[in-house]
Amino acid sequence: MVSPSPTSSSPFTRAVVNSMRKLYPEGLADKSFDNTGVLLESPFNFARRQKNSVLLTIDLTKAVADEAIERGDSIIITYHPTIFRGLKSLTLNDPQQTSLLHLAQHGISVYSPHTAVDAAPGGNADWLLDIVTASEPSIPPGPSIPHSRSTLIPNQNPPPGFENAGNGRLATLEKPCMLISIVNKLIASIDKPDGIPVALPQGKDMSDIDDVRTIATCAGSGSSILMKNGKPVADVLVTGEMSHHDALAAVENGAAVVSLFHSNSERGYLKAVMRGKLEGALRGEWDAVRKEEAEALAGGQEDREVREWLADGEFSVAVSERDQDPFNIRMIRTDAFLDR
Repeated sequence: MVSPSPTSSSPFTRAVVNSMRKLYPEGLADKSFDNTGVLLESPFNFARRQKNSVLLTIDLTKAVADEAIERGDSIIITYHPTIFRGLKSLTLNDPQQTSLLHLAQHGISVYSPHTAVDAAPGGNADWLLDIVTASEPSIPPGPSIPHSRSTLIPNQNPPPGFENAGNGRLATLEKPCMLISIVNKLIASIDKPDGIPVALPQGKDMSDIDDVRTIATCAGSGSSILMKNGKPVADVLVTGEMSHHDALAAVENGAAVVSLFHSNSERGYLKAVMRGKLEGALRGEWDAVRKEEAEALAGGQEDREVREWLADGEFSVAVSERDQDPFNIRMIRTDAFLDR
């Protein structure tokens, strides 16, 4: 219930969390290592309330935290958990902890869905597969070429409506395609015109590989999903990053590995898919929460102010402009150093 004193998170924040849990159930996350859910629940103070706005990001860096504070957001949805393992303290000596403390100070909560987004139907792995099976490079991906699609590691107990959930996706094409076509579609979709790393079997060039029949996708670090018993699960493996030894094993077995850099395999999903899905789910959820809160009010002067605030159903969902992968491709002219 809304209160002028900080006794719970804001009603809007609760509506956002409810919406995310319906879109990407936390039960789909890999709890063997992952840490999903509400990671920072900032108390709500009606007198100092934030805007009814959400900021989506892959990584919650200081730059992104500052962006949310400047914008006055109520909650940050960060794909990667900022609290990944147990904490023995929360101090200003650690930059990430400092960001969390500053967010709490400004009444901003933090939620992470992480691997639940990877596993959900229509999630990150499906988005990558949509890109590589599109008939041509386009944003968003256009009509797909004929193929069948399956989940590499199905979830053993998915909730109703999420029957195809699980880790990794595999496309089996009706007709073979060229590797260079796959790479060009990925470059266009993740906006990396300088190129992306590709590992090939020794002696092969991208233009030589024109018989791709199967493509597997896994966002982030995909070795454990895309390699089985030391061998690749498809002709082409698309992921964020893969260890040197797994990539070597893949190409030695005749596969190609396309590495997009870890968070670049995830970031585009926020704009292309998650923002729209959350806006749609949040519209009904926020209406329901506002109605519930308004009905619980007693009718005093403070309650009348709260009721007026709850009457406004407007909200916004934005994607961070400061979120970026820590790695990038840098082109350096060697002749620039010859005169030094």
